[in-house]
Amino acid sequence: MHKKNGQIEIPLAGLSEGSHEFDFTCNASFFNDPHLVEAGFTRDIEVRVVAEKREHEVILEIETSTVAVLSCDICLLPVSKPLAGSFRIYYTFGELPEEDQEGSEEYRILDRSALAIDITEDVRELLFLSRPMKVTCTNNAECRLPYGEKEDEGVQPEESNSWLDSLEKLKNKYR
Repeated sequence: MHKKNGQIEIPLAGLSEGSHEFDFTCNASFFNDPHLVEAGFTRDIEVRVVAEKREHEVILEIETSTVAVLSCDICLLPVSKPLAGSFRIYYTFGELPEEDQEGSEEYRILDRSALAIDITEDVRELLFLSRPMKVTCTNNAECRLPYGEKEDEGVQPEESNSWLDSLEKLKNKYR
């Protein structure tokens, strides 16, 4: 991230020990990344950060929420989906203790003279990670998967079984 662009920063100078909340509102153009707009993030993005400052560390809990306009994987119609994500980062002053390095949490070293923590890139990555793997319409009957809707739609069991059997044969053919 270029320093001249807008940043989401958590100020450390003058921050007392304890828990502090920060709220930010931005949009995809704030990150100067055209991939965010292409990914469907065209509306306002709400970012909430809870910073807990302790004597030797700062713990940031980052939460994002937005409504993304995505394309249905089946019919390609636009679908608005609320997306949310959360991420916890531990910043320690100095070196990391040996027992903390083996954990699955995100630990980073922070200089004692740091005035702020820039989390712009972390928020951008969290937005990408909050996108669903599959997007389908909920109000379009043609986009519903046949095996997920067979009881509601009254699909005959032998129809879905023949479809699944054909798929199983195809799978076995290429093994």
